[in-house]
Amino acid sequence: MGTSLEPTHIDFPAERRPDPNHSDCRNVASILARVGDKWSVFVIMMLSDGPKRFNELKRMINGISQRMLTLTLRGLERDGLVTRTIFPTIPPRVDYELTDLGHGLQQPVKALGEWAIAHQEKIAAARTRFDERNNA
Repeated sequence: MGTSLEPTHIDFPAERRPDPNHSDCRNVASILARVGDKWSVFVIMMLSDGPKRFNELKRMINGISQRMLTLTLRGLERDGLVTRTIFPTIPPRVDYELTDLGHGLQQPVKALGEWAIAHQEKIAAARTRFDERNNA
């Protein structure tokens, strides 16, 4: 007898039971994809102490390309997590800042980052063991 992974298999109370024909799972998945991707996590962490300019963010986030930072900021802005403010100076100044919704992600993102830092050695060791077992 196999294990069912259908949403109705989870023991939700009747009033919270997801309708398998409903798009909630897809909506939640798209939100988690945005807030869970590594560049979004870094941007949210960097903006947690206040607004930053594009190049400032680029310098702070090691390894991110200009294109990826642009795409990440656009996605976060589209989802209502970041605001983009253009100041009418020459050259124009553009600041990025977390919205109230974005600030709500600070604690979970910080906790996730701290967990990753604290456990990186254990995870690296587990990966090595797995690779040795499966590449033999």
